[in-house]
Amino acid sequence: MTLTAPPGGLRDFYENPAVPVASGTPRSLRQARMLATALGASTGTPSIVLDIGCGDGTAAATAAPLLPGHRIIGVDWSQDALTRARPRLAHAIRGELTGGGLPFRTAAADAVLFSEVIEHLVDPDAALDEIRRVLRPGGHLMLSTPNLAAWYNRALLLAGVQPVFSEVSLRAIHGRPGREVVGHLRLYTARALREFVAAAGFEVVRLEGAPFHGVPRPLRALDRLTCARPALASILLLHARRT
Repeated sequence: MTLTAPPGGLRDFYENPAVPVASGTPRSLRQARMLATALGASTGTPSIVLDIGCGDGTAAATAAPLLPGHRIIGVDWSQDALTRARPRLAHAIRGELTGGGLPFRTAAADAVLFSEVIEHLVDPDAALDEIRRVLRPGGHLMLSTPNLAAWYNRALLLAGVQPVFSEVSLRAIHGRPGREVVGHLRLYTARALREFVAAAGFEVVRLEGAPFHGVPRPLRALDRLTCARPALASILLLHARRT
């Protein structure tokens, strides 16, 4: 879900209860394991983890058992998303990545979960600037986003078909497989994501792949295999640290 209050029609789009705000347990579990490993190696004291763009709280709730003793705070712009998140999260508050910024002091957080959000943003540069502000020096950023260069997208482009995850309209799907409109405004390849995050003042530690829950069942085994090569995987999972 977006953490930047969107303009005009986008604002109404993201407040529509029919718009999906969760993106699958396999990706959430992989990302949570990466964060648990990072926090375990960096501190023995409870950490503040912000799930920025928490949506319905599924990702944070999935991560919670792997992060015992740490405090997870869900943050989202959408009031509808927060209503759905609060039964799953002990702490869920409203906040924006632009405008007045997030309701946290500088260097308040030890880690940020940023799951399936950046592809929805009008201004991703300002978003990473604000995330960098609220992270302590050395704090962890766990970012996930769909991969424009996923293995099936490469084949679809060769056939002249619009890539999966890309959208040309907020009203309907045109020219690509799938039926759900979720509001993707921009997409990244593995290389572009690494360069973008590094340019925002982060050190990229690790990049992994994750499967996509929307892949047809006969192709899911292949989709899981491609996770070993993030450049081909459906979903990109990036771990970076604030420099």
